[in-house]
Amino acid sequence: MRILCLGAGALGGYFGGRLIEAGTPVTFLVRPARQQNLQDKGLRIESTYGNYATAVNTITTAQGCEPFDLVLLSCKAYDLDSAMDAIAPAVGPQTMILPILNGLSHLDRLNERFGAAHVLGGVAKIAATLTDDGVIKHLNDWRYLIFGEQNGQLSERVIALKALLDTTSLVAATSTDIMQVMWEKLVHLSTIAGMTCCMRASVGEIARTPSGSALMKAFLETNAAIATCEGYQPSDAFMAEYHKILSDPQSPYTASMLRDIERKGPTEGDHIIGFMLEKALKHGLDASMHTVIAVHLQSYDQRRAAGRF
Repeated sequence: MRILCLGAGALGGYFGGRLIEAGTPVTFLVRPARQQNLQDKGLRIESTYGNYATAVNTITTAQGCEPFDLVLLSCKAYDLDSAMDAIAPAVGPQTMILPILNGLSHLDRLNERFGAAHVLGGVAKIAATLTDDGVIKHLNDWRYLIFGEQNGQLSERVIALKALLDTTSLVAATSTDIMQVMWEKLVHLSTIAGMTCCMRASVGEIARTPSGSALMKAFLETNAAIATCEGYQPSDAFMAEYHKILSDPQSPYTASMLRDIERKGPTEGDHIIGFMLEKALKHGLDASMHTVIAVHLQSYDQRRAAGRF
C-alpha cells in the first residue's frame, strides 16, 4: 500500500513513523522548513512504547506524483483548505483519504471536494506534541486509531488497512458506526479543550479546586446532550470513563488546543467549540458555557492578531 502522510507533526509523524518502523514505506508531504529538519535530523519519536529515529522520504508538493493508495490527513482544521489543495494531485480513482482531524465539520468539506466514496471517517486517540527541535514526544499510553467507511460497510480496503496497521505498535480498530465514534470523540474533546483552555490548566489542576470537577462534568453532560440531539447518544461506558477522568486530581491531561495557546499559535476553537455552540443553540440547550469559552478563545485570537504577546 502506497501511503502519503500530509504532515509530519505530532500525529502524522507518530502514526507514519510507526508504519515505517514496521516496514511500510511512507512519504511525508510537508512544508520546506519541516522537510529541512527531517533531512538534517530524521524523524524522531520519544515514547514509552519505544524511541524511534529514521530517515524519511519527504516531498513539498504532490504535483507529478502517481496517485497514492492512502492519504493520511493529519493537518489542523484551520489548514484544511490548503491541505486539500496539497493532496489533490495525489488522489486517484482508488485513493482513500483517512482524516484524523479533530471534530466533524471537515467531513462535509472533504466529501464535497473529493467525493464521499474516497473519504473514510477516522478518530485518533493520542496525546503527543512536536517540540521546537522537531522531536515527536508521546505524552501518555494512548496510541489508538479507529476508522471506517462513512456508510458503515466493512469494506475490503478498510480490512486491508487494519491488517497493515496491526503490524505496528499502534492499536487500530475498524468501526461500522464511525460517526458514533467521531461524535463521542467530539464530546470528549470539546469538554477537555473547552475546560483546559478556559482555565489554562490541566484536568488535575482544575479538579483540585473546590468546584472544578463538578464544572467539568456539567460541561461534559451538556456536550453529551448535544450529541444525543444529533442522534449519537454517548454510551454509558464512555460517560463513566470521562466522569472518572474529570474526577482525577492528579491528572496531567490537557488538550492540544491549550498547548497551541501556550505557544501563541492559532487554535481550532471555531472548529470544536464554535461547532458545539452552534449545535447547542440549534437544539435549544443551555449554551452559556460554550458561549463563555468561545468568547474566551475568540478574544485570544484578537490579541494574537494584534501581536499583543
